[in-house]
Amino acid sequence: MGAEGGLRERKKLQTRAALADAALRLALEKGPDHVTVEEIAEAADVSVRTFFNYFPHKEHAILGRNPEHLERALDRMRTAPAEESPLTTMWYVVRDVLHDLESDGELSRRGELIMSSPTLLYQLMMSSFDDERQLTAALTERMGEPAGSIRPALIVSATGAACRMAMELHKAAPDRPVLELVREGFQLLAQGIDSAFDQKGHS
Repeated sequence: MGAEGGLRERKKLQTRAALADAALRLALEKGPDHVTVEEIAEAADVSVRTFFNYFPHKEHAILGRNPEHLERALDRMRTAPAEESPLTTMWYVVRDVLHDLESDGELSRRGELIMSSPTLLYQLMMSSFDDERQLTAALTERMGEPAGSIRPALIVSATGAACRMAMELHKAAPDRPVLELVREGFQLLAQGIDSAFDQKGHS
């Protein structure tokens, strides 16, 4: 039974990857606004019904949205060592996702496509906001802070902004890897970005 379950899970992962690959390839060839769900399903050799078992719409397929990334991120937060700082935990979460995307060899092309398409950028931001809400709740619990605390919410939001900034900068400077740009953003967050900020002068 365990072997059968493992085989089914592998087939699901393969089908999701095939749909995401087909969606990205077609979007790059034709433009994301001119690709249909039917074309993506046909290119991946599955039915339209199967497509909707994995993605709610074509934009999520083009983005390569994988719910396992969020599940692993939430698990990483729950199991993080007690001495690990919240920002460090978020770095490991983001790094692992980027490594997964880079292993597919499509991170740069997908990022460039997203940044050139208002529709894809909007969908990325909407889905990212939902992810950030769940990550914030998990980080708030891990930090032992009450619901509605600004610190965990700010940490999650700022790291999300660092990732979006990295994709935008990579478009202008493709010789710099996205992961390198994200790492630089995290380093700036850790340093405080602007240590000369005068709180009294901005009250």
